[in-house]
Amino acid sequence: MSNIRVSAFSAKSYDEAFLTQAASSELCFCCYNLPLSPMSASMANGVEIVSAFVNDDLSQDTLEILHKGGTRLIALRCAGYNQVDLQAAKELGIAITNVPAYSPYAVAEYAISMMLALSRKLPRAYNRVRDGNFSLDGLLGFDFYGKTVGLIGGGKIGRLVAERLKAFGCTIVIYDPYNTEAVTDMGFESVSLDTLLAQSDIISLHCPLTDDTRYIIDEDAIAKMKQGVMLINTSRGALMDTKAVLSALKKHKVAYLGLDVYEQEGSLFFEDHSSEIIQDDVIQRLITMPNVLVTGHQAYFTKQALMHISETTVTNILDFVAGKKLINRVEAR
Repeated sequence: MSNIRVSAFSAKSYDEAFLTQAASSELCFCCYNLPLSPMSASMANGVEIVSAFVNDDLSQDTLEILHKGGTRLIALRCAGYNQVDLQAAKELGIAITNVPAYSPYAVAEYAISMMLALSRKLPRAYNRVRDGNFSLDGLLGFDFYGKTVGLIGGGKIGRLVAERLKAFGCTIVIYDPYNTEAVTDMGFESVSLDTLLAQSDIISLHCPLTDDTRYIIDEDAIAKMKQGVMLINTSRGALMDTKAVLSALKKHKVAYLGLDVYEQEGSLFFEDHSSEIIQDDVIQRLITMPNVLVTGHQAYFTKQALMHISETTVTNILDFVAGKKLINRVEAR
């Protein structure tokens, strides 16, 4: 089994280190620091197993090129698979596996850290002190105690956020039509989306990107929110209509915005663009605003998460090679 090659795309040096450690001598990862797309797919010619990441292009065009090159398994190193044409993969006979859960604690803790940083204006305070300015003008924050936090998504991450914010003295309401029983069993209130939008001082997104959730935060949803609401998104960029949110920021309807994901992040995130002129006017405008905190998809980025992602990816691959049932397989419905 020591000669099994795996072509891993969008694999940074840290990905390679963790994958190599998890694989031991059983697999040989050939890591490419570039995304998988129709332009790069031919680099995997002759390789039966490919590993891909969250922003890789796994459209029909890419899958057809991989199939012609002999690829039979794509092992995703992420939970989401909205970037995969599952129907095309099924027709081509390419199995798709994912990492359904790695470190929900990492994402939950990060979402809360964004809330706290925004509420107390920590980025602005940090930069001010570095310039020798110790004035408190413009840094007035607010207590979390007594605030209502609405969580869109009551899966494991959402429930972890709820548990931790309950300790702050927050009232928690959760919208998730698929996890209602789990939410109520933990003592949290399950509400409709409209109720959540109307009641919440802080709204945080913790749901997958599907046809039903795409742009779940749009102009109409924002109109139902409280004046001065805080929005946090550490899930998927296209859950928010970013242009609608930008408009709401200009009107002060949205007073705080924390984004670790962005709907057009594919050509931006995970790369150094500091010496370039970024052509995306929306993200450029957002990062200039003092009440907006944007980070580059790092909520998952802890040692524990990377270790678990790598271990699960390797297990998925070895199960495929051994002809075992793929417990983390995702398929077209």
